[in-house]
Amino acid sequence: MRHCRLAIPLALSLLAVATAGGQSGPSRKTAAAVRLSGTSLKIDGHLDEPVWASAPWFSDFVLKEPVEGGTPDDSTDVAFFYDDEALYVGARLWSRRLPEVPRPVTRRDQFSNAEYFLVALDPYLDRRTGYTFGVSSGGVKIDYYHPGDEEGWRDYAFDPIWEVKIAFDSVSWTVEMRIPFSQLRFNDRPVQVWGMNINRWRPGFNDDIYWVVIPKNEVGFFSKFGTLNGIEGIKPTRRMELTPYVASNAIFSGTVDKGDPFTDGSEVEARAGADLKLGLGPNLTLDATVNPDFGQVEADPAEVNLTAYETFFPERRQFFIEGDQLLRGSGPGYYYSRRIGSSPHGSAEGDFVDAPNNTTILGAAKVTGRLGSGMSLGALAAVTQREHARTYDSLSGVTDEVTIEPASTFGVVRLQQEFGPSASVVGLTLTGMGRNFNGAENLRPQLSHEAFSGGLDWRLRFKGAQYEVGGSAGFSYIGGDAEAIAEVQQASAHYFQRPDQDHVAFDPTRTSMSGYTASLWGEKNGGRHWLYSGGASLESPGFELNDLGRLSSADDIDTWLNLRYRESTPGKLFHRYSVGMFAETEWNFGGYRRDTEFGVNSNFTFKDFSGAYLGAWFEPRTLSDDLTRGGPLMGTGDNWGINLSGWSSESRSTAINVEAGTRSDEFGGYGYYARLGVTARPGSRWRLSINPYYERGLNSRQYLTTLGGGTPATFGSRYLFAFVDQTTLSAQIRAYFSFSPDLTLEAYVEPFASSGRYSRHGELVAAQSRDLRTYGTDNTTIVNDGAGNYIITDGNNGETFTISDDDFNVLSYRSNLVLRWEWRPGSTLFVIWQQNRSSYCTDAYASGQCHRPPGSIGSAPGPGSVVDARTAPGDNFFAVKATYWLSLH
Repeated sequence: MRHCRLAIPLALSLLAVATAGGQSGPSRKTAAAVRLSGTSLKIDGHLDEPVWASAPWFSDFVLKEPVEGGTPDDSTDVAFFYDDEALYVGARLWSRRLPEVPRPVTRRDQFSNAEYFLVALDPYLDRRTGYTFGVSSGGVKIDYYHPGDEEGWRDYAFDPIWEVKIAFDSVSWTVEMRIPFSQLRFNDRPVQVWGMNINRWRPGFNDDIYWVVIPKNEVGFFSKFGTLNGIEGIKPTRRMELTPYVASNAIFSGTVDKGDPFTDGSEVEARAGADLKLGLGPNLTLDATVNPDFGQVEADPAEVNLTAYETFFPERRQFFIEGDQLLRGSGPGYYYSRRIGSSPHGSAEGDFVDAPNNTTILGAAKVTGRLGSGMSLGALAAVTQREHARTYDSLSGVTDEVTIEPASTFGVVRLQQEFGPSASVVGLTLTGMGRNFNGAENLRPQLSHEAFSGGLDWRLRFKGAQYEVGGSAGFSYIGGDAEAIAEVQQASAHYFQRPDQDHVAFDPTRTSMSGYTASLWGEKNGGRHWLYSGGASLESPGFELNDLGRLSSADDIDTWLNLRYRESTPGKLFHRYSVGMFAETEWNFGGYRRDTEFGVNSNFTFKDFSGAYLGAWFEPRTLSDDLTRGGPLMGTGDNWGINLSGWSSESRSTAINVEAGTRSDEFGGYGYYARLGVTARPGSRWRLSINPYYERGLNSRQYLTTLGGGTPATFGSRYLFAFVDQTTLSAQIRAYFSFSPDLTLEAYVEPFASSGRYSRHGELVAAQSRDLRTYGTDNTTIVNDGAGNYIITDGNNGETFTISDDDFNVLSYRSNLVLRWEWRPGSTLFVIWQQNRSSYCTDAYASGQCHRPPGSIGSAPGPGSVVDARTAPGDNFFAVKATYWLSLH
């Protein structure tokens, strides 16, 4: 707790410094919008209405790239009008190389090598948040929300209803926008003054042009904007939008067991639901969904996870993506949206089992927004239903039903207050989860009944955000039956059962568990050359978030330091570059050093805007408290590695990036990987990408299992390990064809093959040792019985025991074909075809077609294995989904 006692007073003293004094703001550029009177504008991209001839045009744009502060070769003229309903933007983008301007047609919000015209607005004039509306030279609409004072912090789930058109003539291309005020949040004032900036980005010519240039050595975005004046007499609207949907899908299985009573190889169903968006005054928005459907969402990539830890995949569901940044703080992962609607936690056994892949979300609602005081609010509530699996016993002919997930409720609240001249913030996050075990008593021993977590976080910024000091302090609590809490204590995030640790203790009678977390860090992230950061964080042994948040391991005390030198002034060889070094160390609360890493890295951008990265790292010997997965401490060896990558300029119609790396350890383990990315645009409406990946590695300390019969040196248990030679080959292939920006066909294919072959099986010789007693030596024998097992005899005590032969081959094939048509603004039709095929094979078990002759399980896959993945067994999913947008304000 000493870390918490130090962190909080220091943060409070810095808070006082950050709020005192203040700095006078710099002089800012201004532009004016003129009210339309007695006329209207047709949004067609042609600036041919008479009103544009008398518009207050401005053209004082400046280069940011390639020469900061330089004069662009081509002029940009912009003007604003408004009426009671909307803001109108007109732009003429002159070009001496107009025939060379790319005009690719892509899906909305999809960037390419086109030229872009982007208008960023800060209607609250809080100098911290805002919106960007833009269009490409191919006529593609771009829009996103900025939740913070950073240009690259973007929420692309923001999809307002607005209009934009472009046109080309002989010397320029022109833009007309109509942005309804109903799609913006602003304060109810008679005279509006908004923050504003404009960007003309020309990747084909390596030009980046702004109305207000934010120097590359400074941080911030909205805080540096100019202002848009002249808007008067408009009122925020209470927006209400309803988007009902109907969908129908059919599932066809490639192979069906004739004895399976639950399917004949096909399944057809229909469903309906709705999304609601309601403005709560000028500042807040309510989003609600009933029986949401995510059938068009792309599947997660395939993987083979041999670790003890869960893989956390990114969120892809639209309802949870939009406004997500207002529900997450800068501290621990209290909220992980994929817990809502996840796979059921329980399981069912039978000769045939029919179980849902995901828990059904009955409904969810969230309120998000920002008040005039600078307070940001995010609140979410969701309810999921109880789920069942049907089982069938072939011998008795009995069909049964087993509950595999209780009904559950989830809640998240996030408040964040911004203050001071440099946009400092302090935030509070609270989360809660409850499970209803009525009708699900069988799951009480497996799952906690309730879980709560939350805490404070702060980020104090000085000298225009060039310096920052931040931190957090929080708690967690879970409650449930003793059996359920015992499972959590023994899970990979905690391992309370470790026999050689005196700072934690497994208690099978506990019905609750609590913990705490804290952090404190500081950084210099602005200035011409030197940048640095450092800090410390901790999670107590009992800290637990995995009912609604994300946590890989608790019982951690981490420290880190980073130092970087950068040069952003173009030179003879590089346009810019940076070199840096870092050091990280991790202990547990027992005082044992769990991990240390040192490294160097460098980034280079060349004169043609291609780039390269080179880094190297070293991890010296430490003691691990998780390698034995609940057993004693185990020594680790020295590890080292190198990573490098390179990428081509964004101006190329065919973009290439490569990545590779290698690692080694003192036990003879090694690894290397290579990834290639190629994105090509063979035509203005086509976009193709392929990302093949190859990885080969020999893990010298792969945990297998724990058995009895060990020596006192290992507390009476045998902790078994092996070398595993693992190879993975995969490719992610995407193809896009745009009939128009509103009608697109998108295809995604991911063939995947992986293998693992185990050798040099052995057991830990003693607690805190890094050495193994390898079977087949030291008075032991190991024999493969040919039936998927190894028989091991220990000559020291005459004991014989059996372990499984875990050599494996995995095939996976996932694909997604989506026709998307926005047939009217906000209303979309989806036609979807998905495939999900897989097989898993060992010497003792085969799921599907192995494509491997006997005795070759575990051999490395080749290109043919990736082709074989297409023929693995699985399902075809066909669906049609239609939404209809209704504006009710």
